[in-house]
Amino acid sequence: MSRQPSSLTNQALARALRALPSVDALCNALADHWATRGEPLPPQAQRSHTARATLQRTRETILAGHPVNISLEALVSEASGYLKSAMQPTPHPVINATGVIINTNLGRAPLSDAALAAVSAIAAGYSALEYDLEHGERGSRLTSVRALLRDVTGAEDALVVNNNAAAMLVALSALASGREVIISRGELVEIGGGFRIPDVLRQSGARLVEVGTTNRTRVADFTTAITSETALLLSVHPSNYRIIGFTTTPALDELAHLAHQHQHQIPLIHDLGSGALLRTEQWGLLHEPMPQESIAAGADLVCFSGDKLLGGPQAGIIVGKAALIGQLEHHPLMRAMRIDKLTLAALHATLQAYPNNTAEQEIPVWRMIAAPADEMKARAAQWAAALRQVGIVADVREGLSTIGGGSMPGETLQTWHCAITPKPVSPSNDTAGDAASALSARLRSGLTPVVARVLRDHVLLDPRTVLPEQDATLIQTVRDAFAN
Repeated sequence: MSRQPSSLTNQALARALRALPSVDALCNALADHWATRGEPLPPQAQRSHTARATLQRTRETILAGHPVNISLEALVSEASGYLKSAMQPTPHPVINATGVIINTNLGRAPLSDAALAAVSAIAAGYSALEYDLEHGERGSRLTSVRALLRDVTGAEDALVVNNNAAAMLVALSALASGREVIISRGELVEIGGGFRIPDVLRQSGARLVEVGTTNRTRVADFTTAITSETALLLSVHPSNYRIIGFTTTPALDELAHLAHQHQHQIPLIHDLGSGALLRTEQWGLLHEPMPQESIAAGADLVCFSGDKLLGGPQAGIIVGKAALIGQLEHHPLMRAMRIDKLTLAALHATLQAYPNNTAEQEIPVWRMIAAPADEMKARAAQWAAALRQVGIVADVREGLSTIGGGSMPGETLQTWHCAITPKPVSPSNDTAGDAASALSARLRSGLTPVVARVLRDHVLLDPRTVLPEQDATLIQTVRDAFAN
């Protein structure tokens, strides 16, 4: 089908196409542009590809009859924008100024310096991933991390897979396929992205048996439901919601007693989700159940995440009885769910902080949780002062940070925000709320995007989730957003 220009005559269209520069001309102009800006010059092949793609898009716009600026300056600007976008790492690094500590959309837990160094060392060359250096033969990739997990949780053995949903899937597939798993109706959790515990159960081949009600489940409900087909009792910690009021939930040690006293010796699995290895109440938060407590209470297997409150890379950790861990380890799904060398290195370095009693100082998630409100106030005040120096209206306001990441729902930490009052988008009909949203969008489009909160007429920046070494970049990004 031939294209008919809607606003250009055939002669004008032909003139516009002839006026386009050659690929070489645009490529050379692009190189000059980058050189004058003092930025590292992209490779020749990448510049040529970008120039060719830019000219092709421009031709298509002309053929469609739409107005387009075909000056060399405009084409260089467009091509340069595409180049910058293509050269950015993916996912794009951002500054999290939202105050949500474990921000799922922003990559959850930032890694510690020790974890970053471990990843860099392993990525740079070969490693003894599955090689026993002492005996000169094949070994297990999980040997060292298993020892650490046994140490910090008190479990007999441990496994690691690529996330907590995978941990549950492997456990249920290996131990309950074709048989029954009993769970309280009040614990049929939906995790991020719409994935639900019942769906994971069904995918494993297990048959779900719901007992009790949404708000009240007793040990007797489990007792009555046990049959010869029962493979497991499953307890799921509702880490991303809370039921309050008229409620009853069996204690984990009561379920363990029921499972172990039964004639079939039914295993009990506890899905903790968040993976807190430190006591959260020391920072004024509600107590978050810990893997070591679940093991002590009698759970046979405990599953939890590596990238939430544990503060490491994405991983699903399974600790518990050695015999059951052995069954999981030899299940075919383990091959599909295993973690790679980089994740393993980061997890090992993160876990080392716990027996060393340095987690609060070394692991960013715990540093953010432990940071006192006065420190947040001081940083927010420094930001506001730096912004006021260039004419930006900014002050300091008290607020709340949250844990996030499906962990500790409703729990908050006192903080102080740097509150920015933006200029109106236009003096005629735009509201202050529109201006705040527009400023937030400009912050996200910066060279180092800043993700902030918008509250009514203000853009709020929370220091709790901004790494101290990011302060100068954040201030510059805000200044740039006002300059544009």
